[in-house]
Amino acid sequence: MKHLLTGRGALTRGMLAIALGLAGACALAAPKVGEPAPAFTAQDSNGRTVTLAGLAGKTVVMEWTNDGCPYVAKWYRSGGMQALQRDATARGAVWLTVASSAPGEQGHVDGVTANREMRDSGAVPTHFLLDPKGDIGRAYAAQVTPHMYVIAPDGTLAYMGGIDSIASADPADIPKAEPFARLAIEAVLDGRKVAKPVTRPYGCSVKYAN
Repeated sequence: MKHLLTGRGALTRGMLAIALGLAGACALAAPKVGEPAPAFTAQDSNGRTVTLAGLAGKTVVMEWTNDGCPYVAKWYRSGGMQALQRDATARGAVWLTVASSAPGEQGHVDGVTANREMRDSGAVPTHFLLDPKGDIGRAYAAQVTPHMYVIAPDGTLAYMGGIDSIASADPADIPKAEPFARLAIEAVLDGRKVAKPVTRPYGCSVKYAN
């Protein structure tokens, strides 16, 4: 922001804006762990149609992204996200990177841009899903980037929350943090119960269309 709000009136306006933003983000009820994950149909960056129903029987990881977000950059510049993608997909998981930024907003991409970003960063998701209207993001109540979800092979939501336990944009914090998403993915792939199925996500707000 170029200007800081000051005074009681400005504070009130700021609180109102935050309240309205939260109301919009919560317009759809958040999914619940242990219940069926919200169904979706989407186009990926190569023009292919991807449906959750078509991934039945697979462990599915969903990662909300925004290339302009420093919290996302933390994980890609360090190579941590790519390593997590490789490890998960090597064990048979399907990794879906999702961009829900609206046209004109930070993080909005088309297929060409998404493929270039993946190539430049070395990212290896199974699909990069384009969600410019925010339908998938809102169905999952995705709030930030990165926001992580893990869906079990039976189609139920097994994990939702942060990628790890330290809410910072500093890559040096990655080795110090509890790796919530990695632990959840490994548990589901091993057929075990996720120890912490819901954690607090952190990152940049998802730039939904109004």
